[in-house]
Amino acid sequence: MSPDSLLYDWNRDAPAWESRHVAVLDETLRDGLQSPSVQNPSLEQKLEGLRRMARLGVAAVNLGIVSVSAAARAEAEQMLSVIREERLPLLPVCAGRTLAGDVTPIIELSQRTGMAIEVSVFVGASPIRWRAEGWDLERVSRLTREAVRLGASAGLPVTFVTEDTTRTPPTTLRRLFELAIEHGATRLCLCDTVGAASSAGVQALVRFAREVAPAHVQLDWHGHDDRGLGLANALSAAEAGVGRVHATALGVGERVGNTPLELFVANLALLRGQEPRATALRDYAAHFASALGMEIPDNHPLVGQNAFRTATGVHAAAIVKALGQDEALADRVYSLVPVSHFASGHDIRIGYMSGSSNVVHWLRRHSIEPSEALVARILDRARSAKRVLRDDEVFAVVRAR
Repeated sequence: MSPDSLLYDWNRDAPAWESRHVAVLDETLRDGLQSPSVQNPSLEQKLEGLRRMARLGVAAVNLGIVSVSAAARAEAEQMLSVIREERLPLLPVCAGRTLAGDVTPIIELSQRTGMAIEVSVFVGASPIRWRAEGWDLERVSRLTREAVRLGASAGLPVTFVTEDTTRTPPTTLRRLFELAIEHGATRLCLCDTVGAASSAGVQALVRFAREVAPAHVQLDWHGHDDRGLGLANALSAAEAGVGRVHATALGVGERVGNTPLELFVANLALLRGQEPRATALRDYAAHFASALGMEIPDNHPLVGQNAFRTATGVHAAAIVKALGQDEALADRVYSLVPVSHFASGHDIRIGYMSGSSNVVHWLRRHSIEPSEALVARILDRARSAKRVLRDDEVFAVVRAR
């Protein structure tokens, strides 16, 4: 009997995802680098990152704000060369404020390389931002009109990005959206800049934007994780009808970060009844963790150290019993996805909540014949500790016999 036949799915009445197209724009090399906790990767690391994105199925990549420096423009040009020469299926995007001084370098870069670059122009839209900046509707409207028209007149696709969309009144959004579309914007990006939205708020905003925008204008979602809803809101936005979601590797970004790209991609697959691509997910996450100078959190789903590790006696006992019957059964008894596809076997550890099954499995995995006395000694050592034992600590008990 297949393990799948033993699983009841309460998600089966959810909206169908099989025919829904949702693209992913990788913001790691732009918004992600605003995290206070990461380092700027080397050019070689960025180039390899592009390859990992392509293998994972990412559709577009933000190469950064090229107006900030000559170095930023040179790096973007190198990344464009790799995309072209290696035929990576990535749409290049460059960001800028709604200023001619930010848009013109993108146009020049496109002309120099002969590649179409999506121009992503952003401006603060919320009343609180306007109060802080001393802006008003007249000023923001003028900036929007000029920047969008400049990019569109160069024959480039233009995305109009309203920062803090989720805290902006509909009257303001309608005015700015209609103005941007009138002057050539082909996409509108809805931003939850400080992670203020709930799922209901996301869906209401997407419905509103869809009513304002004609059918040929696409919608993007760009969310932050300030209240821990970044991934959930991105999925809500996709369900509500946005065609593209922005995300970053491991959710890095300003403050607590953005939508984690690898988890968004994995959840899209699961919602479509597919198994996430284990190797591509691991390779992508591992590369960017190293490039950004950070560790993958142990409890990070699917790619963290604890994703397929247990030290709990009841769980370990069920896994061991399942292993005695069928590896496919053991693969799923305490896991959402097949363990053997994502890790090199079950990682059963020994700790203060462990039982004899943990110890027996650990000993046999290390080619040590378990005896009742040895198992008891290891459990005594584990129960005197306040954490899971390291392998060397278990080996020490084994040698002491």
